[in-house]
Amino acid sequence: MATKDHALQSDIAKMKADPDGSFKRADASFRSIIEKGGRFEPELDRYHLYVSYACPWATRTLIVRKLKGLEDIIPVTVVSPRMGAQGWPFANVDSFPDTDVDPLYNAEHVKDLYLKADPEYRGRFTVPVLWDKKTHMIVNNESSEIIRIFNTAFNHLVPSDKAALDYYPANLRAQIDELNAWIYPNINNGVYRAGFATSQEAYQKAVVEVFEGLDRAEKLLVGKDYLVGDKLTEADIRLWVTIIRFDPVYVGHFKCNFRTIRDGYPAIHKWMQKLYWNNPAFQSSTNFEHIKTHYYWSHPQINPTRVVPVGPIPNIRPL
Repeated sequence: MATKDHALQSDIAKMKADPDGSFKRADASFRSIIEKGGRFEPELDRYHLYVSYACPWATRTLIVRKLKGLEDIIPVTVVSPRMGAQGWPFANVDSFPDTDVDPLYNAEHVKDLYLKADPEYRGRFTVPVLWDKKTHMIVNNESSEIIRIFNTAFNHLVPSDKAALDYYPANLRAQIDELNAWIYPNINNGVYRAGFATSQEAYQKAVVEVFEGLDRAEKLLVGKDYLVGDKLTEADIRLWVTIIRFDPVYVGHFKCNFRTIRDGYPAIHKWMQKLYWNNPAFQSSTNFEHIKTHYYWSHPQINPTRVVPVGPIPNIRPL
């Protein structure tokens, strides 16, 4: 029996833009939640998280996992940043520094997990992946939902001080949702819309919207440590993962070069620095070698030489 060709799902170099040259991100496919009384119960030694340090969406989940004290409840496996024709590889295929072997199935690529969960799966093989060891199934591969699962689902299993931390508090949800509604399309996904555009018109539309979003965020952060409520929330986490990558990657690789964060946005820059240098959850989830290598190596349609820049120096300035 002939094996199915999954190249269009695994090889980002074969990704197709829309006819007008614009990039449209597909929605995540696995959208279950972990809850008491549900299909996926919050339990010890049941779930596993697969991530890339390079991926901003996956980094969201690493940050919240650390903030909520879930390291012993949700083990994590890190893939290589060099995403090739088969997608994200594990260390047994590409032993890049700080990369892991899959401890559950000795899979070679993240693709193998998707096809184990659903042999007929037709979407892209993305990270993060929140995996259920009990049913051998993907619970969720949408980072915005995984961080909310981590925020509350395991509160009965963590110390009371960690359980009390709430990054999507009821009294701020309307404001957080309002921020997410423009930060995601303009900034988080905006840099990809600029970088993966295949026409001048699509690129210019996207890059202008990126900097409109940054201008708006800058005004919000003047004189403030956090975006909303004078406390750390998921809105900060979701924006931060893009901002920390901006100068090392998006300015050059994705042509988002109106201004850098460090020299063009003083309030955003200070906010980014404080979270990185003062909060271990942010710094420990950031690996600049993985970040720069992934983008410059894995997108040959943008950077065919796969040469990885040395700068910026430093990747992030000290406070």
